[in-house]
Amino acid sequence: MKYLFAAVMLASAVVGFSEAASAAEGCGPGWYRGRYGNCRPMGGRPPVVVVAPRPAPVVVVRPRGCPYGLRWYAGRCRPF
Repeated sequence: MKYLFAAVMLASAVVGFSEAASAAEGCGPGWYRGRYGNCRPMGGRPPVVVVAPRPAPVVVVRPRGCPYGLRWYAGRCRPF
């Protein structure tokens, strides 16, 4: 029984590693490994992806408004 279990484990390991090796060598679908190990597209140029720019964030600085004789320190108005 233990020989059968070992044979099943060995067969599952071989099948698992053989499918991982055929997964486009880590480059993804439509790509392959080039001569120096970099990912190259299969047949022609890769598709161009256009990304619209995001608008810049608006930063509003709140005035501190400490009365005369006080200064802003550690998140609140404090005397000099």
